[in-house]
Amino acid sequence: MDTQTYTPENSDERLVWLAITGTYFFWFLGAMYLVAPVIGWILVLRMLGRLLFYAEGCRISLPIVSWIFAMLLMLLALVIGHLVEHLGIAQLIKSSIGWAKGWALLAVFPLIGGLQIRPQLIYRACCVVGKHTLILFPLFVLAWLLHLPTTLYVSPLSIVGGPGPEFFAVSLYEIDPGSGMPRWRLFTPWAPALGMVGNFYFLFALQETNKRYRFYGLAGSILMVLISQSRLAILCCLALVCYFNFIRYAKSPWLYLLVSPVFLLAGIFGESVLSSIEASIHSVKAARADSTRVREALGQIALERWANEAIVWGHGIVERGPHMVEYMPIGSHHTWYGLLFVKGIVGAFALAVALFVSVLSLLPSLMQSRLSAVGMAVLMILLLYTFGENLEILAYLFWPGLIVLGIAHNQAKKAASLRHKSLLQGPSQQPSQQSSEATQPSAD
Repeated sequence: MDTQTYTPENSDERLVWLAITGTYFFWFLGAMYLVAPVIGWILVLRMLGRLLFYAEGCRISLPIVSWIFAMLLMLLALVIGHLVEHLGIAQLIKSSIGWAKGWALLAVFPLIGGLQIRPQLIYRACCVVGKHTLILFPLFVLAWLLHLPTTLYVSPLSIVGGPGPEFFAVSLYEIDPGSGMPRWRLFTPWAPALGMVGNFYFLFALQETNKRYRFYGLAGSILMVLISQSRLAILCCLALVCYFNFIRYAKSPWLYLLVSPVFLLAGIFGESVLSSIEASIHSVKAARADSTRVREALGQIALERWANEAIVWGHGIVERGPHMVEYMPIGSHHTWYGLLFVKGIVGAFALAVALFVSVLSLLPSLMQSRLSAVGMAVLMILLLYTFGENLEILAYLFWPGLIVLGIAHNQAKKAASLRHKSLLQGPSQQPSQQSSEATQPSAD
């Protein structure tokens, strides 16, 4: 396919294209944490401006409304949590700004999917980032071989505020304290976050139709997953491969002919298979025992303090953990534990409902629409990473996936409306409609 096909065609696409393809440029400036919130809120304000002043409509489906409602509910939990815990107005303002740069983005970018932004443009842009990664990675390896400083500098932009200096740091590499081997986080705050981004880019590279860009995207994204040395990233990547193969062959009778003996053998050797799986899980955890211990301890502390101190609305803000968890914030490394601790059962319920509504919306068109399948894959990645990362703090990295999710929801809504309309017309009107469509020129 012609590489010029997916160049930006309007100002909205141009902003998205530049924000994605300029990833490494913004990283060198230390501005990665700021780009996504700025782009997201600018596009939302432009959408509102067109609606108010030019009467331009925008497509908003029920799942997107559920995401907006869920994030507003989290803002309400944040406000009440601050008031109950007597944290003060200054802290409330600071936390509200943090909400606008974090949780709010999970509603902002799906809403932006209602603009005239093509998903193919996002696929291509992510493949370009993969190409840049392949070009730059030898320099990062060379920096490790020459024993250059792990972090070059922390951008002065950190003065605007953020979760920590690592979000504004330009890091060439890092040394894993457990193994002593190098890990890379590139433009992300920590290595497992790079694995998460790599999975989104892997998903989008699978949709790229140009062979050259597809190679760049696949090679770059797999490299991100591998150099992050994240167990969850590798598991998620394998899950994506299995998922799309199932989508591809679900209607083939050969799939069921092959699966039937597998289930038969599983029934015979099920106990030994389960034992092997448990042993594999144990060995994976043992490979990074310190990390596993810290994660489990953080989760236990978050659950105990939530259940004993702030069940409904949470504590309002994150708190630094004790020495046993290396002073990491309580509830980090796990979205659900973090939500329960900070925003209580209200926050966890809000996210669960939004995810559930999104899944139900895409299920009817999953086998018929490639875009619905991609949207479901985005939800699968998000759901898997709720058990290993805090989605709020990394939303500024995976926002392209949220736009694609919004586009998928709007397309599913449009397809459902067309099906409903055809049912209302009845069989007597379908032949005439088909004949009129037959006279139209082909889109190909």
